[in-house]
Amino acid sequence: MIDRILASRQSQLALFALLAFAVPLLLSGNRYFAFIAGITLVHVLWASGMNLLYGYTGLMPLMFAGIAGISSYLVVGLTSIGWSFWLAMPVGALAASLVGVVLGLPALRLKGFYFTLCSLVIQTVITLAFVYFVNLTNGDTGISQIPLPTLPGGASLHGLPYDLVLAALAVIGVFVLIRLVDSGFGRRLIAVREDDELAETLGIGVTRQKLTAFFVGSLYAGIGGAFYTPYVGFISPRSFDVLISLNVWLMVAFGGRGTIWGPVIGAVLLAPVPFLLQDYYMIKDVVYGLLIIGVIVLLPAGIVGGLVRRPKPDPEIVPATVGEGAR
Repeated sequence: MIDRILASRQSQLALFALLAFAVPLLLSGNRYFAFIAGITLVHVLWASGMNLLYGYTGLMPLMFAGIAGISSYLVVGLTSIGWSFWLAMPVGALAASLVGVVLGLPALRLKGFYFTLCSLVIQTVITLAFVYFVNLTNGDTGISQIPLPTLPGGASLHGLPYDLVLAALAVIGVFVLIRLVDSGFGRRLIAVREDDELAETLGIGVTRQKLTAFFVGSLYAGIGGAFYTPYVGFISPRSFDVLISLNVWLMVAFGGRGTIWGPVIGAVLLAPVPFLLQDYYMIKDVVYGLLIIGVIVLLPAGIVGGLVRRPKPDPEIVPATVGEGAR
């Protein structure tokens, strides 16, 4: 059974990798649609990280975008003083994860709504810091003309090569999530999500598991934020406010939390909506909301979750039906 599941996931990952790399190649002639595809790939990475926390650990971290913003500002600051992007990126992502764990440590002892509320407060504090530490962040004005990463030889990473790097990040992010979920660590997270008190009595260190999951999920946020900023070329406190956290969370809920491919589908369907409907700004939010409400009403477990968890046939009815057919 497990071997079949692993084989299925490997084939699904191979198909996803093929599509992730094929789309930028097919759209390379149209930079606008290629840009939307690149942003979508970043959101696939973010949604996978959010899924580890929300889907498999039972945490709803509304400071997710703030953590991504910490990494982005650190990378921009380090590259502005002469650091290579490829050195600043892991430093910024790791530092953001550590800061996120420290800020979220009090919240990790809370449950459900109380954790969500505490994470919302933390996100608000991070956003205010971005606004008021003007010397470091340039406040609401933001930072523009952010330099692109440079490749060996001095060439800038831009266009199709940048899109392919984002595709690789999305594929690696999903691959790592699969490995984590199929490991003992992933099974312990699911036990914590289902009943943390029972998990504690079984010898699972609940706080330690949550901290580890939060650190790994924050790495997803930090790495995505580090690559997102040069790709867009602009950063401001509004780039990583609570609305961004909510959007990433909605992608996970829309596609199906606690599944590998649900958040991927959620990101692919929802991330392009603001760009595709930017000329129809009056109905953009309405369409976005109707999509979400439709899935919540028709498939409360999300698109993939609803399909996977279909009601099974009643074992007392099916044999009778077969028997009648046989007669």
